[in-house]
This record gives sequence, C-alpha cells and structure tokens, in this order.
Amino acid sequence: DRRSIAKMVTTRRQSMGMAKTTRKSSRARSPSPQPKRTPRKTPAKRKTTASKGSVSWSDSAGTGVQDGGFLRSLGALLLLVTTPPFTMALWSIFVQHKGSVTSFGLQVADSSNWPAFSASLPTVSWEATSYIAAFGAFQAFLQLAVPGKEFIGPVSPKGNRPVYKANGVECFFLTLIAFFLGWRYEVFSPARVYDQFGEILNALNIFALVLCLFLTVKGCNFPSSTDSGTTGSFLFDYFWGTELYPRIGKSFDIKQWTNCRMGLMGWSILPLCFMAKQMENVGYASNSMLICVVLTNIYVFKFFLWETGYFCTMDIAHDRAGFYICWGCLVWVPSVYTSPALHLVQHPTNLSTPVAAAIAGLGVLMIYINWAADEQRKIFRATKGKSKVWGKAPKFIKAKYETGDGKTKESLLLISGWWGIARHFHYVPEILGSFFWTVPALFDHAMPYFYVIFLTILLFDRAYRDDARCAAKYGKYWDAYKKHVPYKFIPYIL
Repeated sequence: DRRSIAKMVTTRRQSMGMAKTTRKSSRARSPSPQPKRTPRKTPAKRKTTASKGSVSWSDSAGTGVQDGGFLRSLGALLLLVTTPPFTMALWSIFVQHKGSVTSFGLQVADSSNWPAFSASLPTVSWEATSYIAAFGAFQAFLQLAVPGKEFIGPVSPKGNRPVYKANGVECFFLTLIAFFLGWRYEVFSPARVYDQFGEILNALNIFALVLCLFLTVKGCNFPSSTDSGTTGSFLFDYFWGTELYPRIGKSFDIKQWTNCRMGLMGWSILPLCFMAKQMENVGYASNSMLICVVLTNIYVFKFFLWETGYFCTMDIAHDRAGFYICWGCLVWVPSVYTSPALHLVQHPTNLSTPVAAAIAGLGVLMIYINWAADEQRKIFRATKGKSKVWGKAPKFIKAKYETGDGKTKESLLLISGWWGIARHFHYVPEILGSFFWTVPALFDHAMPYFYVIFLTILLFDRAYRDDARCAAKYGKYWDAYKKHVPYKFIPYIL
C-alpha cells in the first residue's frame, strides 16, 4: 500500500546519506596525495637544414663530413693520382708545345715518341731546389720577423680563436724589393726561373706531398688545437687534412705560410720571372705581358691588403690542412694560376693602345669591386654592424650557433650593400678579373683559359659548400637570410 512504499523510499534515502557521510569522512582521514614530480626536460637540439649524411658544424670541426666514405675516398684518390702529373703536362703544353694541346696530344699518342718525350721531361735539379728553399725560408722569416698588428680569427667549430700577425702588405713589398734588387745586382737571374720551371714544379710536388704526410700524422698525434681528428679513412685524411690550424710552436702558422706566403707571394713573383724571360728572348716586354703581370700583382696586393679577411674564409677557417689546400697552394697555384703569363713568354703580342687600355681598365675595375665587397664585409664584422654600408645603416640578421664546447655564439649576417645583391656576388668580379689578365693571350690557343675555367668551377663549388656549411651552422637563421638574399651569384639569374 501507499504507506509501505513511502517507508521504503525513506529508508533508502537514509542509507544513501549514510554512505555519502562515510565517503566524506574517509576522504578526510586519508593522507593527501603527494604531487607528482615532473621530469626536467632536456633542451631540444637546434634543428638545421644540413643535408642528409652530414653532421653538425661543430661536430665536423668545419669539414661537413662524417667520415671519409667510399665515394669521397675514391674522389680523393682520383685527384691525388691525376693532379700532380697534370701540372707537369701543363708545363709541357706551354713550354715545349707553345700552348698547343693538339701538338702535345699527338706526341703522347704516338708510342714511337715516348722515349724522346720521357727524356725531355724535367727531373729535380739542385738549382730548382735552391730556388724553392731560398724563397720558402725568406717567406718564413718575413712571416715571423716583420712586425704586424695582432688579429684574432673567428671562433672555430670547437670554440678556439687562432691569433695571427697581420703583416702581409709589408711582406709583399719587401718581397718585391728583394726581387728587383736581386735582379738589378745579378744575385740571381729571373729568366733562369723560367728555364728551371719544370724542375721547380717537380721539386714542389715532392716537397708538398711529404708535407701533407707530415700534417696528416701531426693532426692525429700532436695537434695544435682541438679542431683536429680523423675521418676514419687515412686516404681521405691525407687528402682533406686532420687539423684546422696546424702550427709549429705557438707563432708559425703552417697554412698562412703555404697559402699566403708561398702560394700568393709566388703568384706575384713568377709572372715577373716569365716577363724577364720574354725580355731576354725578344729584347722587350710586350704590352700583353705587361697587362697580365700588372693586373696579377694588383690582385695579389689587394689580397694582402685584405689578408685578415682571408683568415675568416673557408680556406683558413673551415678547410683543413691537407692535400686539397696545402698541395694546392704549393703546386697548383704556381702551375695553373701563372699559366697565362707562362704562355705569353713565347707569344709576345702587342695589342693596340685602345684595346690594351680597355682590358687594363676593366681588369682594375673588377679587382676593385672584388676588394670593395670583401672590405665592406670585413669592416662590418670588425665594427659589429655599427659601420655604414653605402652611406646607410646596414641591415643584418643576428644568427646564433653552438660551438663544440657547448657555448652559444652570435654572428651578424649582412644583407646590405654588395652582400644584398647575391650571397656570393663577389666571385663574379673575381672571375671576370681573371679573364681580363688572361685575354691578352688572345684566342689562338684555348689552354691559357684553363685557369679561368678552373677558377669558375672552384668558386661555384666553394659557394655551394659555403651554403651547406652555413646551413649546418646557423640553421633557421640561414633560412631567414636566404629569404632576404635568394640568389647565389647574379640576381634573377643564378
């Protein structure tokens, strides 16, 4: 009935109330739970746009390679085997065959000529060795003894900062003075350098190959800094190098000596020797030879005026001291870079005055633009972005990166002036400058232009490698930089 149902509902409500009271009292008596400890998050590594298979900028110590690898080692072996004999073939083409590749090829192709051809090749002479030893020792003495301002290089991948003595301009002029005094007072004959040039190249090849072996062993066993180590392949180590800043003692920087003092200073002196040989042959220096020699020396002077900027480039700050750099500066530069002047010794062409003036003027202009671009960035870096660029406050990106010792550093990426045109625009006037001190050879033979073609390939390769290195170093900041400066060389074209 109704009273029984009401009684049952009341009893049920009472039971539910007692249960709620019991749960509340139980919660009141139970201890409060301890807060959970949130594990400390490890900061995520900065992402980069480095290509697949590469390693971070700091871990690679600037090499951009994780190990030698089969293909890398194969490429290194190919260059090791072919480039030294190629320098001798180049000498033979210019000296024995007057620049004719066809004449050289026919002689090599005819097996009956091989005994005579082999007998005509240069060996190693004491005279040639004495020239190299005297020049190398003199340059080492100047590098150490001539006063100069202290220059601190850029932060290396492992956090080191090499210190240099900036005395390149003084050494350049002292070298030229010593050369002309030695020529004037017959201490030596510059024309004999041309006569012995094949023997000089042979001796340089031997010396450079032995030096690279020493540098490979040194970098693995007693390096000068922590920017060193092996890729795991002895062949690739020998080719690429095992050390970024090899030094003898604290003051003598080996790469500064091989690259700047032997390579670039030799590039200045050798064309003068070739000019002396032309004067011995025909009694005068043709205006084509004069244009080549003068433009070359203006370029080398420009280099030493900017030498501290060179200490911040890939050659010094990122490419290790191995066959690629050291043999290249000791042998390839004297052989290939001086080849236009070497060719002109036996081709004393006199250009018309308007043509000669136009070539010389355009060559000077290209060298100036190349210098202006490099100098603009050098001053910008030295003033930490506080200098004006083309009369205005510069635009730049503050890019952060990490070194191998875990420290965060900052670089300023300039996007104004010459550096707002294209990322590697300064290579364009450099290539054109090389064309203008080669074109006095005219177009009877193609071989004098091998240097221009090689330089173009070299600088294009360097631009791509530099972009890859900067992508690994700066990551998202480099991506932002490329949005402001999208072209590598020429706006809207490349």
